[in-house]
Amino acid sequence: MLFSFIIPVYNRPDELDELLFCIQNQTQKNFEIVIIEDGSKNTSKDVVSKYQSCGLPINYLEKDNAGQGFARNDGFKIAKGDFFIILDSDALIEPNYLQIVEKEITEQKLDLFGGPDKDHPSFTAIQKAISYSMTSLFTTGGIRGKKSNVAGTFHPRSFNMGISRKVFEVTKGFKITRMGEDIEFSIRCISLGFKSGLIPEAFIYHKRRTSFGQFYKQLHFFGRARINIGRFFPKELKLVHYFPLAYLMGSLFAIISITFFSNSPISQILFGGWVLYNLGIFIDATRIYKSIKIGILALIAANIQLSAYGLGFVKEKLGLIKDK
Repeated sequence: MLFSFIIPVYNRPDELDELLFCIQNQTQKNFEIVIIEDGSKNTSKDVVSKYQSCGLPINYLEKDNAGQGFARNDGFKIAKGDFFIILDSDALIEPNYLQIVEKEITEQKLDLFGGPDKDHPSFTAIQKAISYSMTSLFTTGGIRGKKSNVAGTFHPRSFNMGISRKVFEVTKGFKITRMGEDIEFSIRCISLGFKSGLIPEAFIYHKRRTSFGQFYKQLHFFGRARINIGRFFPKELKLVHYFPLAYLMGSLFAIISITFFSNSPISQILFGGWVLYNLGIFIDATRIYKSIKIGILALIAANIQLSAYGLGFVKEKLGLIKDK
């Protein structure tokens, strides 16, 4: 089986360099790489040339910026593989990643798959805190990458996703380029009868954002994207997706009520519950990373995640944002 790595890149040559180094060291060598330069000003030409000179099979396509969904479609069209693996350019993979993928999709007869993400030991404290908030059971991240927590059919995400050539030929790829394009695509594939599955061992190290400001913008957009997915598939907007908004409103209410009605038993119960929830996040993150610093940063990251997602969710639902 020939695999095609499909990697859109936008102004991230240094990160692409690290990812290509990982791909170069794969134990399974039957692959090609398709890189789509999506209108970058800071291009990856030099990085690509370096690895091409080392014999790495790279097909490099430059195009005007159209967004990552449509960039992936352009990659699918020129890929030669039997199976396409989509990775974000800020990912790192272990040498046996492709070997694991081939084994699992063959044994499970998968048409599309997704893998989880985790943090790498070299990541900064903020990156580890953000990774915690995006994968923890204390937040909505708990449903993203652990098989025991996935309810129903697994919907692969495009930071670590694979599809067969037949899936692309039938679906024609991504229908939208932003605002939840990967979830819309996964749901559409499954609705057409293709078999989806999670491969827990096929994880990536996902760098994500390097500052809380960038993280806030990303999660605000994710909240908006969930509403957009609901426009295509109304039944996919479920109760769990309202949790960040409920947490945001509950937090504000708890803080305001204890400030102005500190003697009220209800205010004390609400505020106590909010404190216990946040204490749980701090203790859990501190335990995992054995670092009080990361525990504090994880507490901040989790609150940013839920608040930003909740705000984006409600603002898009109410039509308060016009750009897509």
